[in-house]
Amino acid sequence: MHPRLDDDLARLPELLDETRAQAVRLLAGLGDRPVAQAPAAHRSAPLPVDGSGLAGAMETFTRRWEPGFSAGAGPRYLGFVTGGTTPASLAGDWLTGTLDQNPTSGLDSSAPDLERETAAWLRELFGLSPEHEGAFVSGATMSNFTGLAIAREWLGERLGVSVAERGAAALGPVHVLSGSPHSSIGKALSMLGLGRSAIREVDRLPGREAVDVGGLAAALESLDGTPAIVVANAGTVNTADFDDLRALAALRERHPFWLHVDAAFGAFAALSPEHAHLTDGLDEADSVCVDLHKWLNVPYDSAIQFTRRRDLQARVFQNSAAYLGPLGDDPDFVHLTPENSRRLRALPAWFTLAAYGRDGHAEIVRRNIALAARLGERIAGMPAYRLLAPVRLNVVCFTLASSPERVGELTSAITASGEAFLTRTVYDGVPALRAAFSNWRTTEADVERVAKTLERSALVDPPVPS
Repeated sequence: MHPRLDDDLARLPELLDETRAQAVRLLAGLGDRPVAQAPAAHRSAPLPVDGSGLAGAMETFTRRWEPGFSAGAGPRYLGFVTGGTTPASLAGDWLTGTLDQNPTSGLDSSAPDLERETAAWLRELFGLSPEHEGAFVSGATMSNFTGLAIAREWLGERLGVSVAERGAAALGPVHVLSGSPHSSIGKALSMLGLGRSAIREVDRLPGREAVDVGGLAAALESLDGTPAIVVANAGTVNTADFDDLRALAALRERHPFWLHVDAAFGAFAALSPEHAHLTDGLDEADSVCVDLHKWLNVPYDSAIQFTRRRDLQARVFQNSAAYLGPLGDDPDFVHLTPENSRRLRALPAWFTLAAYGRDGHAEIVRRNIALAARLGERIAGMPAYRLLAPVRLNVVCFTLASSPERVGELTSAITASGEAFLTRTVYDGVPALRAAFSNWRTTEADVERVAKTLERSALVDPPVPS
């Protein structure tokens, strides 16, 4: 054994204690750490020849890299839709690395069964039907990819061909209809060989990101019975808007289509009694995307996909090899997702659900929703800003009242303050900012700090020369 490895193994308990102390220090300082900062240019160091052991590597990381890391797990990181890590999920993640299980095969451990149990807990959490079976993937993009891959096979089934065997060209033109498709939908269609141009954006309700159901019905009617894919939204990225899922599902009585619902963070609305109606009809979907490193507050990377058609899923993703064993009626996960091997992503999710249950996670969701509403109220009271949409759930979308084109400058100023991180977007053609609440640590005091940062960072148009 290499001397450094031998020494680290002998001192492992001590070194892990030091690593634990480092992690505790980082967590304790999360609230005061710059929420985000512009990355500084780094010149890559040469590859070490002998190495410095774990202690030396920790010292180098702490000196060279740690200062430039964001407080992405902290309470005022409101960019994208980023959760933190609950204490239980952090412990589960540590044990995930320690046990180092590959849960895609059921030949050597009970790890796949833990994943099945976790998927069943999540199915119950979101109110999905018992027919929806789940598998873990890396994030919403891969969850959408997996759901659309199953939809592609369903299109082939309707036409009497197997796309898994003959390729996407066997389908001919494919129609994917959606009101406000997330960018990952286009990416998934590109990877699936269906092409970004397969997306046909349908009219939305006035002033909304939700699809016009009548417009969708007309678009389906124009296909004259050709099977299609409908991508519905349960929580759009800009304004957390929801399609009428029940009404969309009812259209299948007249038109043949696969209903895929992108519920990356919106599925969690089911945990709020005042907002659960938004997810009504989610159980009617043929496939569902939910991103867990958002509102479940588990570490990156973690998402789940659900589908009613596991038979088609296995047809797409099966990995036939003698050493993997037969496919069987209850396929191993190696036959259900793009990855042949991966970490046990379910374990952090299992830990946080076991530790805090439905009620604990419902409290996080309800609190985040209330905090988003509070920030929306504060912004509405600031003359420098203008809300672009109602605060429907956990996302606040707003812009500069008199100079939206300067939103980029505002974003940089907020980031430079170290007090908050918000991301830019464009809503209805207007440059905008969005603040997304999904972190279990965020409090009213954090909202007030963000609001005061916005007040200080407000850009005032220069006076017009007389």
